[in-house]
Amino acid sequence: MNIPIIIVFAVLAICFIIRMPISFSMLTASIAYFLVTDITKLGQVFTVITGNMFANYTMLAAPLFIFMANVLNESKVTEKMFAFCNGMLGRLKGGSGLVNVMISLIFSGMTGSAIADASGIGVMEIEQMKKEGYDTEFSCAITAASATIGPIFPPSIPMVIYAMLSGASVGKLFMGGVVPGILLAVVLLVYTGIISQKRNYPSGIVMTKRQFLKATISAFPALLTVLILLGGIYTGVCTPTEAGAVASAYALLISYFIYHTLGWQELKRVIKKSAANTATLALLCGTSMLFSYIVSREQVPAAVARLVTGVTDNKYIFLLIVNIVFLLLGCVLDVSTIQLVFIPMVLPLVNAFGIDLVHFGVIICFNMMIGLSTPPFGMLLFIVTGLGKAKISGVIREILPMVIIMIALLFVLTYCPDLVMALPNHSK
Repeated sequence: MNIPIIIVFAVLAICFIIRMPISFSMLTASIAYFLVTDITKLGQVFTVITGNMFANYTMLAAPLFIFMANVLNESKVTEKMFAFCNGMLGRLKGGSGLVNVMISLIFSGMTGSAIADASGIGVMEIEQMKKEGYDTEFSCAITAASATIGPIFPPSIPMVIYAMLSGASVGKLFMGGVVPGILLAVVLLVYTGIISQKRNYPSGIVMTKRQFLKATISAFPALLTVLILLGGIYTGVCTPTEAGAVASAYALLISYFIYHTLGWQELKRVIKKSAANTATLALLCGTSMLFSYIVSREQVPAAVARLVTGVTDNKYIFLLIVNIVFLLLGCVLDVSTIQLVFIPMVLPLVNAFGIDLVHFGVIICFNMMIGLSTPPFGMLLFIVTGLGKAKISGVIREILPMVIIMIALLFVLTYCPDLVMALPNHSK
């Protein structure tokens, strides 16, 4: 590597150490690069890159999903989901723990964000479990672990960003996340059931048939949001971007006309929050594309390719190396950093080894979500610890077995690609 690219990574490392936000870190490193090469090109390159980004039809899906998630959060739809899940699983041993996982699966089909899941319904889940006698640390741990389902099961904002970076189909990525998302929910349900039996955790809320029917009817309009999204994409009736627009409009309609929980004041908050979230995402994507341009210009991916192929020419060993490296990165870096800085470096190798971009995208997304729950810097750990007022050491102790289970499932998905590709290969 030459001097300019060494300076870029040195500046980036310093920015990470001082905890500068990732978007400003990449922008600072990029400016440092052009200062030592040709500063007059910075404005021209950034204008072209950001122009291409905003002209990218795929990227329109992200703000639509953000808007839909904010509408559903603001309109208290989560309470309908919570009652419905309690009716299904509440009567079982450890019912509230099982509900915690199930509502994350359903809610992820509406928001596509682990942070939205944990912070949106996390308080409700943790408080209910603590009230029924569950250990506080376990309540927080299962809330964090189940929240990772969000960006795996469609829709998924990280998958939209991966599609922008790789050129993979957003629709196929979404379909590829369905089976892994359901499998993750199943293994967490089984684990929760076993722990509940072992620790003699109580059953949850037990509803009569009449109460369950009422809860189901109340939740049904919200549940249709998932069907609109997945059905539209899977059948080919609409693109993921169009499905996001339709689902957003539908969320507005049911919140206002059916649930009567979204007035003008709430809508203004939704618009303001969605605009702020979208601006943050746009800044992230713009600076990451500028950084990727520099990395590509300096042929860093080619250097990484030579390094890896010098170690192995077997794609299965390559996938093992990538998973291990990304798992280790997930312990110390946030998802945005991993996705925007490191994925562009390995994509040429993915193509060289003939690995399907959709399969790779799903397993990398799964990998990054594990990082959100992995000590020492997993963001979900800090969110749920704050929500539950628990000790971080206790939450880490409780979540480690769940992280091990998720890692085992990750490797199953890595080496059994048919589990990921079954739906994408049959979608239109």
